[in-house]
Amino acid sequence: MKVRDKMNVVLIIAVLSIFSGCVPHLRSSQGKLSVNQVLSIPNISITKEEVWGFCGYSTIVHDYELMSIKGDYVVIDYSTGLMWHQSGSDEYMSWISENFFGLEYTSQWNKAEMWIKKLNKRGYAGYHDWRLPTLEEAVSLLESSKKNGDLHIDPVFSDKQRWIWTEDKYSSGEVWAVTFDYGGVNSYGVHSRGNYVRPVRSGG
Repeated sequence: MKVRDKMNVVLIIAVLSIFSGCVPHLRSSQGKLSVNQVLSIPNISITKEEVWGFCGYSTIVHDYELMSIKGDYVVIDYSTGLMWHQSGSDEYMSWISENFFGLEYTSQWNKAEMWIKKLNKRGYAGYHDWRLPTLEEAVSLLESSKKNGDLHIDPVFSDKQRWIWTEDKYSSGEVWAVTFDYGGVNSYGVHSRGNYVRPVRSGG
């Protein structure tokens, strides 16, 4: 992507952000959410409520564009003002680190947060502010039907990341995740078998 084109992307997102009626407000800071709070997330059509979350899809009309910036692929969503990593991690991983007798166990634990730290250190697509999405941001990717193979996500994204972590907690030991295979939201233990990571950043 040329510098001028990149500046145009930044300008477009900034203009859209000014007109709040054009850009759905998606919370970008982490929190602790109950099931009832999750069920009341805006811009979602819930097809089935579950004790662990829900099945449903985003009602946002997206305007995606796949771009290559410095050889790295990103997806710009002009409807939300977000920039997504087009794919994400190649493996699923636990959400948080664990310590045993003062020593950090790094075989599986800590991989999600460390993966993003390495991404920012490298400067993926020229940016250093990639992060885990909030549940509202991650849920915005859910499609009403299987559009990417057997996944409820737009084909502009990689189909490898079937489940992704968010930065929102359900409890001290569980974190909310979005699953694209059945199209819904669930909570997983921070030391579970894990989910994939699809980073996002607030565009601009």
